[in-house]
Amino acid sequence: MDELGDLVDVTTLAVALIGVGGTLGGTLGGAVLSQRVTREQNQRADRERAEDRHDRAQEARRDLYARLNTAARAYRVAARDAVRAAERGESVEPAVLDTAKEAWSEQYSLAQMALPKNVHQIASTLNRALGVGYSVIKQLPSSPAPDGSYDRAKAWFSGPLSDGVYLLRVALRHDLGVEVEPDFERTRTQMLAALDTERRSLERQLASEQAQATRPT
Repeated sequence: MDELGDLVDVTTLAVALIGVGGTLGGTLGGAVLSQRVTREQNQRADRERAEDRHDRAQEARRDLYARLNTAARAYRVAARDAVRAAERGESVEPAVLDTAKEAWSEQYSLAQMALPKNVHQIASTLNRALGVGYSVIKQLPSSPAPDGSYDRAKAWFSGPLSDGVYLLRVALRHDLGVEVEPDFERTRTQMLAALDTERRSLERQLASEQAQATRPT
């Protein structure tokens, strides 16, 4: 009987231990599973927040690029129209051109902090070219050869400067991935060099004419 009692006690103990072990195992397993679910939820939330930040940044960049492109085009058009109106002898409202100039300056200043290096180089070159164009218009009334000066101004705004505005638009779309140009780098380099060359040539002409105008007779 004692042996039988001992056997019963051992069996009872074993069952109890198995029950405790099962309970602990279930508890630990549940804790591990809960931690894994929590970790996956946190990782998913982190990814969603990162994607949201990226989307907001991309949207802000698109808005900035759109405003910069619009300001550049409006400035060029206002300058071109001012030249044509002056050539026809019509009164030119300087506020229109000055407003377009200020709008471009504001957007360019904002964009300087966000543009990548290659796009900033284009915007900077275009900014200098637009500045020279503004000087062209301001010197028209005192030009020693009005007909040639009007032709030069019209050629500037319809040629090199128009190409510069176009290049900026292509560069902005390229940077956004909207319109990827496979040969963009070569095109960018060639057009930038051409715009810079034309700008320097025009600056020299303007400086020479201004010097002649101020030279005592």
